[in-house]
Amino acid sequence: MIVGTAGHIDHGKTTLVRALTGVDTDRLPEEKARGITIDLGFAYLPLADGRTVGFVDVPGHERFIHNMLAGIGGIDFALLVVAADDGVMPQTREHLAILDLLDVSRGTVVITKADLANAERLEALEDEIRALLADTSLAEAEIAAVSAQSGQGLDDLRARLELEAEATRERATAGRFRLPIDRCFSLSGAGTVVTGTVFAGEVREGDQLVIASSGAAARVRSLHAQNRAAEVGVAGQRCAINIAGPQIAKDSIHRGDWLLAASLRKPTDRIDARIRLLKDEPRPLRSWTPVHLHLGAAHAMARVVPLDVETIEPGQRALVQLVLETPIGALHGDRLILRDQSARRTMAGGMVLDPWGPARYRRKPERLAALNAQADTDPVTALKALTELSPQVVDLGLFGVARNLKREALDDVVAHAGAVSLPAPGVEGGPFGFAAARFAELETETIAALKTHHEKNPNSAGLEPSKLRLALPTRIPPAPFASVTTALLKGKKVEADGPWLRLPGHSVRLSPLDERLWARIQPVLKSARFGPPRVRDFADEFDFAEA
Repeated sequence: MIVGTAGHIDHGKTTLVRALTGVDTDRLPEEKARGITIDLGFAYLPLADGRTVGFVDVPGHERFIHNMLAGIGGIDFALLVVAADDGVMPQTREHLAILDLLDVSRGTVVITKADLANAERLEALEDEIRALLADTSLAEAEIAAVSAQSGQGLDDLRARLELEAEATRERATAGRFRLPIDRCFSLSGAGTVVTGTVFAGEVREGDQLVIASSGAAARVRSLHAQNRAAEVGVAGQRCAINIAGPQIAKDSIHRGDWLLAASLRKPTDRIDARIRLLKDEPRPLRSWTPVHLHLGAAHAMARVVPLDVETIEPGQRALVQLVLETPIGALHGDRLILRDQSARRTMAGGMVLDPWGPARYRRKPERLAALNAQADTDPVTALKALTELSPQVVDLGLFGVARNLKREALDDVVAHAGAVSLPAPGVEGGPFGFAAARFAELETETIAALKTHHEKNPNSAGLEPSKLRLALPTRIPPAPFASVTTALLKGKKVEADGPWLRLPGHSVRLSPLDERLWARIQPVLKSARFGPPRVRDFADEFDFAEA
């Protein structure tokens, strides 16, 4: 289990972690000198059953919210810290809003410095906190009063964390490996080390991965999981990974980058998402508003384009496209936070629906329907909904990458969704997914179009695929149509004649008029094999217009 702290500056987050684990997470000289947390800190608490609880200690100062956001995204459990003497403060509210927008629903509110307050003050503060938590993802969180100085409540809090660790379900490791990098440093004798909380999959010594921003190959030399040397690191663990490669160097890797499987490397500068604007925002969110985007450990500037509304009112949920200044890595389901242009307040947050939003037709009803279908986190339900949107064709390759599904898992999703999967030989993208009824409809339309063409043009060998596609009543992009025709060829429902497609049994024949004309011309040609008449001569002799 990964525990993240949250709360206002100087409310005792680092002191609390030190009291629980014995580790001082303030590691920078400036942090020691100023007595405040500036960057992320990490500590670990070994449990009696051999497991380890990892802590991500975040800064509370408003100037370092970007650092807080770099570490809070992968946590399982939150400790929202409120000092008994100060009570609820501005960053208490902002950190709670961030946890709510990130959909962190498991946590405890810890009233620190409890030895500085009497029972009446603690009771009043608990009432204030309970009112603050209402209508948030932490509405049901327990409230615990502790003192790092006297030890009050610490044993109970440790026991609570141990129970939560037992209740924490292991994250799925079926997907490909994906780790947002929150630190990168060099160790003497080892080389470059990156750290982060594993979002998906698993990693082992010898695995070949890539750095997302550059595509540089990275071989895993060794790793630590939850602060211990390990043979494997899995989703939900904090890992330190020693990597090597010709292009791997400490200075070329930065916070916000990703270490991941090569097949997941698909940077994006247009993200379609569903967001919620905080209800205490002073004004609506309008199109092309500049914002700071935080996703994983990444921080980038972006513009917001509302899709299903003209402006987003405070407290409203809406579909948006985020147009980024620089590409980042993102997949479906990633949580994101938006802060205002001056990075002084958190405005909104939500979830990635389509990591690779289109630049055109992004507000068409068909596009909005597809985004609403993608909002479902269950891939089977989402794929079924997508394929049933007529005339929707799903690029299963992109769908699988967006949902981080390996090929076997994707095939299983396709089968359970009742979809038809067609390979895409010789074209970009694919395989392509169709609703079974939609594929049957396309098959019928294609055969009918060829039949109509044969009847009108019996002397034509058939239709080229590009013209056949345009002859269909409904439009389908060239690449998936190539998959449809390949399937029809394989099933012998159509045949190829050079560059043309035709129905089985069709052969070029002359019209009745041309048949009669040919019957008169053929004997003349046979009798004058080496000196045939000109076309004009035939036209004059048989009284036909010269073609």
